[in-house]
Amino acid sequence: MTENAARLKEQLCFSLYCASGKLTAIYRPILAPFGITYTQFVVMMALWENDGVSITELAGSANLTKATMTPLLKNLESKSLIKFGRVQGNDRKKLVELTAQGKKLASCSHAATNEAFCATGLSLEEAKTMIELCKKIGLQKDRSAK
Repeated sequence: MTENAARLKEQLCFSLYCASGKLTAIYRPILAPFGITYTQFVVMMALWENDGVSITELAGSANLTKATMTPLLKNLESKSLIKFGRVQGNDRKKLVELTAQGKKLASCSHAATNEAFCATGLSLEEAKTMIELCKKIGLQKDRSAK
């Protein structure tokens, strides 16, 4: 081992990366019966909270890039979970709206998230603490942008 080198297993970024990968893997079989991926589930949760929003607003809520959103939304549209509407007076701006089927899927969301939570082995208090710590990191101003 190189002396004075950063140790992988002591890095916050590596721990968060591993935890994120594990959670995504936990969700895979839970979401498979619904025919959606974890990223699609994130977008659906954002729409259940705020339906009928622009693609830009939805990308911001889901913390995804607009480039990621286009194929993801087309896939959700092909599954009849969302539809695209137009802003009256602005033909260029599209709104993303839930379909009846997309709204119906919301009724299964609590069971899915609860099953995933149980699979983590965390207590409710540990999960709340972790969520708050992750928010603290995620809401910091970007110090690299100068």
